[in-house]
Amino acid sequence: QVQLVESGGGLVQAGGSLRLSCAHSGRTFSSYAMGWFRQAPGTEREFVASISKIGSVTYYADSVKGRFTISRDNAKNTAYLQMNQVKPGDTAVYYCAAGGSAQAMGRMLIDYWGQGTQVTVSS
Repeated sequence: QVQLVESGGGLVQAGGSLRLSCAHSGRTFSSYAMGWFRQAPGTEREFVASISKIGSVTYYADSVKGRFTISRDNAKNTAYLQMNQVKPGDTAVYYCAAGGSAQAMGRMLIDYWGQGTQVTVSS
């Protein structure tokens, strides 16, 4: 089994920055592609970004491209989402996920989910 624990969420002003972390435990971290998803009230969960097992390939939703950066540190078993130039529309619960392929995660093919962390952007 794999456990994913997100941290770093909170309240931030529009235009500011926030970094989310996802701590992975259980099976070998580098065996999994990692991703971030988000869900705002009344909406479906949506893909934000994903990164390949060794961090060489990344994918982003158009809505965050150029503002958010996904990364991972396999030595620390942790994935990150650096959020810059945040907007009120970025307000959501952010979920970390692990899967077999960074590209497939964009099609919501996920093996494990974290419990989520709230991000609120004030205008």
